[in-house]
Amino acid sequence: MSDDHDDSPIAARVRELEALLEEKGLLDPRELDQVLEAFTANAKPANGFRVVARAWTDPGFRARLLQDANAALPELGLSMGGGLQPQVLHVVENTADVHNVVVCTLCSCYPLSLLGPSPTWYKSPAYRSRVVSHPREVLAQFGLVLPEETRIEVWDANAESRYMVLPRRPEGTDGLPEDELAGVVTRNGLIGTAAV
Repeated sequence: MSDDHDDSPIAARVRELEALLEEKGLLDPRELDQVLEAFTANAKPANGFRVVARAWTDPGFRARLLQDANAALPELGLSMGGGLQPQVLHVVENTADVHNVVVCTLCSCYPLSLLGPSPTWYKSPAYRSRVVSHPREVLAQFGLVLPEETRIEVWDANAESRYMVLPRRPEGTDGLPEDELAGVVTRNGLIGTAAV
C-alpha cells in the first residue's frame, strides 16, 4: 500500500497551523524540532517488543497491561507521554479465537513512543478504509491468512486512545529469556498485520 502522506489534507493543515503560530511568534521552529528530535530518539519499536516479551514471561505484568496499560508501562521505564495531550493505551490480546488489528480511520493515530514512526501504509487511505470493511483480505495482502473461524476485531485509534496488539507467543519459545523473545516480535505484529 502506498501513501503520499506529505500531500494529505491533515499534513497541509498542520503546516498551515505551524506557519500561523510562527508568524504570531508563538512557535519557534527550532524549539519544535528539538522537542520532536528528543521524543523520536526514544520512540522505537524495540519499546513495544520489550512490553510484549515481558507480558509473555510475566503473567502479573500481562494482567496489569491488559487492565491498564498506562499504569503498567512505567514498570519498564516507558510511558505514553510526549504528546500534546494525554493518550490512553489499550492493549488488545490475540487468542486462538480472536485476532486484533489496529487502524486510525481519521488520520494516523498510533502509539509512537512504543512502535516508533508509523509505517507509510498505516497512513494510507487504502489501508485505513479497507481494513475496516475487508480485514481478512487486507491481512492476506500482508501475508497473514487466518482460519475462517478466527474472528477479526478491528480497533480504531483516535487522538485520545491508542491501541497495541499483544500477539500470541510463538510455539517453541518456552524457556527463551526476555531479550531473545523481544527479538521475535515485529512492529507489524503489534499493529496486527502479522502474527508476531
